Amino acid sequence: MWKLDLDSDFFRILDKNRNIAGYFWPDYGQLMPENKAEEMIEKMHKNHDPIPGGFLTVPMVKFGIFDNKEEMDILFLSSRLDDANARLDVWKEFLLEKQMQHSIQMAHTDNDLLSLTFPIKFSQNIPLDKDKLLDAISPTLDLLASKGLL
Repeated sequence: MWKLDLDSDFFRILDKNRNIAGYFWPDYGQLMPENKAEEMIEKMHKNHDPIPGGFLTVPMVKFGIFDNKEEMDILFLSSRLDDANARLDVWKEFLLEKQMQHSIQMAHTDNDLLSLTFPIKFSQNIPLDKDKLLDAISPTLDLLASKGLL
């Protein structure tokens, strides 16, 4: 159902329709010297170096009000905010239930969307290989999808 697409130092996560479902940022560890980080990461990918985990970024809530340049009335605004609040409630329940460390930020591609980032720690180091990484993160993606969060 999921596919990884490497883009520089992170992976796009694509769903079965090839839409972006999120991003996976591998934990490359301390890369020294910092000015050589890009080529070190490239070499790590080429060698399929093992990593301990990374960070998953997924869309959290789209408001449907900030990307529209047209006027709106109070009923429309109230409806959109109610929808956003319902979505936040689902996320809040999930995050509190799982006691997940996380951060929320405005999505870098959409000012009307908040994204959620949380760490993923593998039970053992996984090689920087699309298939092996996908095997490791798919259960998390499947869980989020089953809860209606992806």
